[in-house]
Amino acid sequence: MDYTQLGRTGLKVSRLVLGTMNFGPETGEADSHSIMDAALDAGVNFFDTANVYGWAADKGRTEQIIGSWFAQGGGRREKTVLATKVYGDMGAPDAPWPNQSRLSALNIRRAAEASLKRLGTDHIDLYQFHHIDRSTPWDEIWQALDVLVQQGKVLYVGSSNFPGWGIAQANETAACRGTLGLVSEQCLYNLVERRAEMEVIPAADAYGLGVIPWSPLQGGVLGGALRKERDGGGSRSRSGRAAKMLADPVERARIQAYEDLCDEHGTAPGDAGLAWLLSRPEVTGPIVGPRTREQLDSALRAVDQELPAEFLTALEEIFPGPGPAPEAFAW
Repeated sequence: MDYTQLGRTGLKVSRLVLGTMNFGPETGEADSHSIMDAALDAGVNFFDTANVYGWAADKGRTEQIIGSWFAQGGGRREKTVLATKVYGDMGAPDAPWPNQSRLSALNIRRAAEASLKRLGTDHIDLYQFHHIDRSTPWDEIWQALDVLVQQGKVLYVGSSNFPGWGIAQANETAACRGTLGLVSEQCLYNLVERRAEMEVIPAADAYGLGVIPWSPLQGGVLGGALRKERDGGGSRSRSGRAAKMLADPVERARIQAYEDLCDEHGTAPGDAGLAWLLSRPEVTGPIVGPRTREQLDSALRAVDQELPAEFLTALEEIFPGPGPAPEAFAW
């Protein structure tokens, strides 16, 4: 496994990030533990989760599964760089109540304590804002995080799904307060979805944030979706991004061209999609969210794969980026 530093920090993390969103809803506790053990054995030390994972009535279940894995000992917690998130509504679905979501100082404090309890740990290595909160001032947000950092309950802070201006606003406020600010941004980024290149990634680069792409295979569409469709395997996506894209004739043709290119080079489509992200200088590591051990093994292959220059050029022709802002939309 290769390692890199997370943004401008001294923290070393693996080039692949183990996403745990499927632990609970799709994968049982025993199999989830097996996947985490296999990831750690392969050198993956960066695990990502969120307080809302488990969803609906089972919100928090994923953190509990990770906590029970840590409880087995064997250096599991000590070897893991643990990232979780705050923002989503953690209240009972049938009994909504104020201040159980977003980034008020009250919710941040309560959410952090609840995550620590579910995870069975005394600290969170990377605490991420799951979304921007337009109604809470940054001085309030940073004041709440300053307390958690001073208490040793949080080490680093990151963002997820932020616009470029949000990254700038957050870190300029942190600079005025004399604190470290955001050190990472977790965003939707892959060969198909490259809008982050206009402003989010440049902002992250300018402020020294590591970029952690989620949905690196666009909900499975870049993982050989058409081949699986022909073989009767179909495609699965909780968000429906893959199904929506494959229903568009133009997009379907692009995916076919992509799979044909991968066949020409003897590369599995999923490996190529991850390897492309790993070739991007701003990317710390893509998040892979395996439901099975086999899916984890497949993702691990991409770390050792270096795509030749002609392959990268052909990928740019199939999936051109939007270009930098403001040129991408101004003229």
